[in-house]
Amino acid sequence: MLYHLFDWLKQTGVKIPGGALFQFITFRVLLAVILSLVISMLFGKRLINFLRNLQVGESVRELGLAGEQQKKGTPTMGGIIIIMAILIPTLLLADLTKAYIRLMIFSTLWMGMIGFIDDYLKLRAKKMAQQQGISYKKGDKDGLAGWFKILGQVVLGFVVAATLFFNSNTKVWREFIGDAKPIDTTGLKRVMLDGKEKLFVEVSEPITTIPFVKNHEFRYSRLLPQALHGASWILYIVIVIFIITAVSNGANITDGVDGLATGVSAIIGACLGVFAYASGNLRFAEYLNIMYIPNLGELSIFIGAMIGACLGFLWYNSYPATVFMGDTGSLTLGGIIAALAFIVRKELLIPIFCGVFLVENISVVLQVAYFKYTKKKYGSGKRVFLMSPLHHHYQKLGYHESKIVTRFWIVTMLCVVFAIVTLKIR
Repeated sequence: MLYHLFDWLKQTGVKIPGGALFQFITFRVLLAVILSLVISMLFGKRLINFLRNLQVGESVRELGLAGEQQKKGTPTMGGIIIIMAILIPTLLLADLTKAYIRLMIFSTLWMGMIGFIDDYLKLRAKKMAQQQGISYKKGDKDGLAGWFKILGQVVLGFVVAATLFFNSNTKVWREFIGDAKPIDTTGLKRVMLDGKEKLFVEVSEPITTIPFVKNHEFRYSRLLPQALHGASWILYIVIVIFIITAVSNGANITDGVDGLATGVSAIIGACLGVFAYASGNLRFAEYLNIMYIPNLGELSIFIGAMIGACLGFLWYNSYPATVFMGDTGSLTLGGIIAALAFIVRKELLIPIFCGVFLVENISVVLQVAYFKYTKKKYGSGKRVFLMSPLHHHYQKLGYHESKIVTRFWIVTMLCVVFAIVTLKIR
């Protein structure tokens, strides 16, 4: 809104000291980071006190983990802080006419609503048990049904895929390469770079970046027979839905110890910011020989707000946490990360820079599958890990929460660096 206000003032000839700074994306990105930090840190404390007064406290399962009893009563639903710290700077500083910004605002609100309802139902079940004088034990059935959460993720995946495929303002540009220019250039985009005219064409089918391949690109239509290339959008929607669901649940599973999901999400956000800046800048895109995505620059403001929101929330969520993000935050962050990965066309790099989410997901799948297999075959179930997800396994081994979280952050940093390096590995 501030961006549009200063832009309108400029058009009307009104000059305000410092108003010209809003023309620069770099200034607005830095301002978004600072503003999101201020919102999450200053207003976060007030929200925590408000939640504590409402007795919105966490119920802890008896898992036999060190320090679990100290977490009882810690306010949950802190994800509201993260959502506020993301949306307010974005609404104030970003160009709201851009399709990417609108898509990310929708993604944040949608997944935030799903997570909020889930947390609310869990808290309601706890209060009802207390009113009846019943000892309450937290269960998976207290919140939203699993199928309903998956349905919400499916809807988000469909919206993201449909927007990226059908919206004319979300197309990838590829440079026309050849010794001679085509005779008919009416369908080509003309861009001047260093005094030279370059011709670009819009890619009409789903395309993404793939690591370790010479041309560095992959068209989803290659997965289909030639006769079905026109239906590649159906395949694309299915893939988007699957990945968004997986990443969102991965973030939710990772949110099991103080500060883990928050810090990992902030680091991944920085990685996505690098991808967005490189793909949205013609010079960097040409240097790295990666696809150029116009209008991607504004997305940096949203990403900056996300990073600032996570870091500010970490002020209260680090060990010992005074607030938990709950599903309100974890489902939202996972959905945001997955949607951003598709927008910057780096979704096939998710297993690398979201390595922690992936491993946490796999640990749960392996634990459940192996337990069921051994129970069916031998009559008694056996486990691969002492406890899943993986961070609980290390807790059972005697590692302190802070050490586990710090090491998972370091692993995420290594994964992010490697993901960025893949842009030049062919």
